[in-house]
Amino acid sequence: MKFGELTAGSMNRRRFLQTTGAATVLASGVLSGTAQAAPKRGGVIRVAKGHGQTTDTLNPGTWENGFVIAMAYGYNGYLTGVAPDGSVEPQLAESWEADPEAKIWRFKMRPGITFHSGKDVTAEDVIASINFHLGEDSTSAAKPLLSSIENISADGGDVVFTLSSGSADFPFTFTDYHLPILPAKDDSIDWRSGDGAGPYKLSNFDPGVSATLARFENDWDSERGFFDGVELLSIVDLNARTTALISGDVHVIDKLDLKTVGLMGRRPELTIHSVAGNQHYTFAMSTNKDPYTDKNVRLALKHAVNRQEMVDKILFGYGAVGNDHPIGQGQQFFNSELEQRTYDPDKAKFHLKEAGMDKLSVALSAADAAFPGAVDAAVLYQQSAANAGIDLEIKRVPNDGYWSDVWMKDPFSAVYWGGRPVEDAMFSTAYAAGAAWNDSFWDNARFNELLLAARAELDTDKRRTMYYEMQAIVNEDGGVIIPMFANYVFATGKDIVVSDSMASNWDMDGERWMERWSFA
Repeated sequence: MKFGELTAGSMNRRRFLQTTGAATVLASGVLSGTAQAAPKRGGVIRVAKGHGQTTDTLNPGTWENGFVIAMAYGYNGYLTGVAPDGSVEPQLAESWEADPEAKIWRFKMRPGITFHSGKDVTAEDVIASINFHLGEDSTSAAKPLLSSIENISADGGDVVFTLSSGSADFPFTFTDYHLPILPAKDDSIDWRSGDGAGPYKLSNFDPGVSATLARFENDWDSERGFFDGVELLSIVDLNARTTALISGDVHVIDKLDLKTVGLMGRRPELTIHSVAGNQHYTFAMSTNKDPYTDKNVRLALKHAVNRQEMVDKILFGYGAVGNDHPIGQGQQFFNSELEQRTYDPDKAKFHLKEAGMDKLSVALSAADAAFPGAVDAAVLYQQSAANAGIDLEIKRVPNDGYWSDVWMKDPFSAVYWGGRPVEDAMFSTAYAAGAAWNDSFWDNARFNELLLAARAELDTDKRRTMYYEMQAIVNEDGGVIIPMFANYVFATGKDIVVSDSMASNWDMDGERWMERWSFA
């Protein structure tokens, strides 16, 4: 068996910053490209996130919002990670290599790493951690990402994955926040104890309220984890979160009120950051429920959205229009040839007639837990849809419990997606037939066929052709309306030192701020 054709150093893909060059930092409204001070150790950082709910748990298969993502990356170790430039970087696995067909992958584990309990991290822990998501009864959101794995075995200190077909992007799979390496226990893993292998130890977790973490002094990487401790707060209410920052009760907040970003930027004690990435805001239709089973109804609703108006009035320019597929302009296989869908009430009326309707009445569920300004976006949508003969009722629902009680329960709802580091991960997570987070319950035979073929295709030009077609299929037939891609906009106190260039695969430096930032 020959290894080494696809190795750790050969996958340096600048997925997210190809169009922006570097993460943009706005300081008091002025572009700033100056280098940051060197990080130093010490202090307890308090961060308020506009995420979190009382139904959150430590079960990694259930994680679904920015609060638990940040917490997960803080206390857990992962085989691989997404670097600030969008490439895949070694973490618990110090290197990897594949056979020429990218069907057999060998990951070499970094020696001498322990969990916070003192237990050694072994290949057996890796196998148990991945198998946890693969079980027949598993409902993990990561299960579709791992569907090509046929066998996992230990070979000394290495972990060997055998796939049903080649996967050029396979090392990116393990960057997903659902896939921490946890201690093996009783033919499964011990997730309840919070014992991880990350830069911080989890001290306390109160779902929907807070989490506290303390630096792990024996972390394998001495160049990360600079705070003594972290206090992570769930403050979903935007006004309360903003007040907490301005009053000095917290050092950082995310999901800013974009209407007042300019005013906040004038405050000398604050820095506003805007990072372009693959985050997108959507309205998901359940294609297994009428009237959304009809493709023409879906197209009518897509043509009834004034995308540019939403970017102007909801994002205040901190983003770009979407085209009803989830692949961002900075990704390698973004379909630049696909015609941009625009607001067209006449086309919407045409598709209603094709569906045998003169008018359409539907209800859209929304709360600002879905994304900042989701309710206002729904109102704008209501107004633009009225010109197309569509009566859009706004169903305002509570923030708490939105992701457990509304998302994928109500047939038409507002949603945010952070994107994924590669096209296959995004499509597999939210668009593959039967995927746990396929929030439109969409099933397109041609798309599913291409998904498997593109994953295994090692010829870049052929993969590009496949991913272009997949984006076109989602655009035309899919059950998700994607009106806009939103920058990550967050604020830090002047005493917080952030990365020179920030990752854009997730909010706040890829949600790895806990290990990368420090006090000045």
